[in-house]
Amino acid sequence: MKKQAGFTLIELIMVIVILGVLSAFALPRFADFGKQAREASLQALAGALRSAANIAHAQQLADGLTLGDDVTLEGLAITMVNGYPTADAAGITAAAQVAGEYTISAGGASGGNSITYTLQAGCLVTYTAATDGVGGANTSPIGASPDVQVTDGTC
Repeated sequence: MKKQAGFTLIELIMVIVILGVLSAFALPRFADFGKQAREASLQALAGALRSAANIAHAQQLADGLTLGDDVTLEGLAITMVNGYPTADAAGITAAAQVAGEYTISAGGASGGNSITYTLQAGCLVTYTAATDGVGGANTSPIGASPDVQVTDGTC
């Protein structure tokens, strides 16, 4: 008698059933990475805004400039208020070199103004410019450094 090697029909069916059960539990965990990707994009933008604000502030201090004087980073003039980039296209947007998939609000050039970078509804980052401690513009001491807030509730 000749011995045959291979799988029986029952063994093959059992393997298919087991793979089906495993995929039914595993697939939903890997089906939607879009939300995680959008949240990660917002966190990356927030980090870029914080870093750009601190780099511009450090450049202003290194150059010995006053709180409202513009700085130059990589050949770009960055507008400053209270020692940090303004909350507009010529300030923080230029410093962080934000472009691409975000819808950007107009913002403003005064201390305390905010600019918003929106990825989609309910999925945004807001940068608020630094304020001084005496109610004027560009007067020491600085009351509050720039604030970056991430809203990712409905990403």
